[in-house]
Amino acid sequence: MKRVNWVLLLLVLVGFVIGRFIGTYFDGTFLNYGQSFGLTSPVELNMGFVVLTFGLQIHITIASVLGVVISLIIYRFIR
Repeated sequence: MKRVNWVLLLLVLVGFVIGRFIGTYFDGTFLNYGQSFGLTSPVELNMGFVVLTFGLQIHITIASVLGVVISLIIYRFIR
């Protein structure tokens, strides 16, 4: 079984977050063009004594892709 590289995973997640901030800062530009994937309404599992609600939605924009690319470049230099 392969070992998960936690630094790479952390940098990619930080890249998505920073890209999202960049996209909200430059609101109304081409950086906010993107697509949403996931569940539009959450799925609910009611078992009587406990209720579980599942939902996931991912919004990928050009700014978030740029953030991930920058984080991959940074990972390559620190590796």
